[in-house]
Amino acid sequence: MATVVALTPLAACGGSSGSGGGDTLTMWTFKQSHLAALRNAAVQFKKQTGITVKIDAYGPDDAYTTKVQAAAKTHDLPDVLEVHSDGEDLVLGGTGIAKDIAGDVGSDWSGLYQKGVQTSGTVTDEKYKESLPGDSKTHGVQKGQRFSVPFTAGTFGIVMGNKQKLAAAGITKPPANWAEFIADLKATKAKDPTGGGVALGLKVKATGLTWVLQPLAFADLGKDKYQALFGKDSSADFSSPDGLKVLGLYDQMQPYWMPGAQTQEIDGADQAFAQGKAAWDIGGTFTLAFLQQNGMKPDDVMAFGLPAPADGAVPQRALGPLALTGLTIASTSKHPDNAEKWMKFLAGQQVAAQFAKDATDVPATELGGDTASVMGATLADMLKTFNGTPDTTYDPSLNDFRPPTYDQDSMGDVLADLTPLGQKSVEQTGKAMAKLDNSFWATSK
Repeated sequence: MATVVALTPLAACGGSSGSGGGDTLTMWTFKQSHLAALRNAAVQFKKQTGITVKIDAYGPDDAYTTKVQAAAKTHDLPDVLEVHSDGEDLVLGGTGIAKDIAGDVGSDWSGLYQKGVQTSGTVTDEKYKESLPGDSKTHGVQKGQRFSVPFTAGTFGIVMGNKQKLAAAGITKPPANWAEFIADLKATKAKDPTGGGVALGLKVKATGLTWVLQPLAFADLGKDKYQALFGKDSSADFSSPDGLKVLGLYDQMQPYWMPGAQTQEIDGADQAFAQGKAAWDIGGTFTLAFLQQNGMKPDDVMAFGLPAPADGAVPQRALGPLALTGLTIASTSKHPDNAEKWMKFLAGQQVAAQFAKDATDVPATELGGDTASVMGATLADMLKTFNGTPDTTYDPSLNDFRPPTYDQDSMGDVLADLTPLGQKSVEQTGKAMAKLDNSFWATSK
C-alpha cells in the first residue's frame, strides 16, 4: 500500500531507550484508527501479565516511515511496530531493524490466524527471489526468516455506497453484476451531478489497476486468461481481444468519477466520500474504520465486493483475504520475550474480537462464529466477499505469473490515460500496456 523508503542498516545489538523498564513495552502504529483499540487491549494485557504497553500513533504513512528511519539511526525504536505486511516488515528485516522470529512462532501461535495469512511475514521462495537484486528494498533477507506476524487482514476491491444518496436515486440493494453497477452509477450521477460519482484515490497510480481492473478481469476471463494478460503471448495480452474487452468494461466508469478523482490520494478520496462529495467509494475492508473516524456511521454504508460481469467466466467471483498489517519486534528491543507475549495476546480470539469492535477493522485472527455480531453488519457484509473456492477467488497476493521486474505503478500510469484522464482509447491503452509488459519481460532476462 505504501512505498517504503530504504532504511539505514542497523546491527541487532545496542539499546532501545524507547523500550522502558522490564515491565514496560512500547509500541508504535501508523493507524490512528487502531490506537484506542490497542490501548484497550493493553489494559487487559496488564491485568493478566503485569506488563504495561505504551502505544503511540504516527501518521500518515510517510511520516511514520520517516519516524522509524530516524529512530533506527539513533537506536531509539520501540519494542513493537505495526507495519505493512509482506513488504515493510521484510524491508525492516533486510536492514537488520526487525528481529527474526521464525524460531519462536510455532503452530500453536500461527494456528490462531486465518488460513490464508498464517505465514505472513515469512521470506518465502518467491519473496527471496524478489530480494536478490542489489536495488531490491528487501535485499539481505534469507529464506525462511520471519519478521512479523499478521495483525489485520482484508482485501481490496470493496465498493461502498452512501445509503442516503443511493436511496434518493432509487437504489436499495447492492448490484448483482457489473452492468447493474454501471446502471447504478448512472442513476446516482443523474440524481446528483456534483456529488453522485465514484471516489477512488487515483493519484496513487496503481489503485485503478489493482483495486478495480484486475479483479474485474479475473471475473470476466477466469484465472488462466487473466494471468495471460501479463504474459509474453501477444494473442492473449492486453492488446488481444480479451485484453481489449476487459479494458472496455473498465472504461465504462469514465463518466462517473467524482470531480478531481485523478488528484485524490486514498485518504482524500475516502474523506470526500465521508463528506458527501461522492455517492460511492472504492477501497478495501480497512476503509470502513477510516470512514467512521471521519464521521460516517457504518450503518449508513452499503458495502459489497466489486461486481462481476454476468456473462463472465466467474460471475460469482470472491476476493481473497491477505494480511494487511503485521506486528514486528525491533532488533534492539531489550524485552523481546515480553514483546512476543503481547503479540500472541493480541492474536487470541476474544482479544481480537474486541479489537474488531473497537477499531471497526478485520483482525487476522480466525474469529469463527457469527462475525456480524462481532464486527457489525456492514463489516460482515464485506467479509462475505471472502466466500469462494480456489478457482473462483481472486487472490491479490499471487504475482508469480508476472515478469520479475514488473512495476504496477508504471502500468497504472498507462491505465490512467484511458480513465480517468481520457487521453487514450481502449485500443491505444491495450497496446501501451502490452508494450510496457514486454519491456518488463525483456529486462527480466
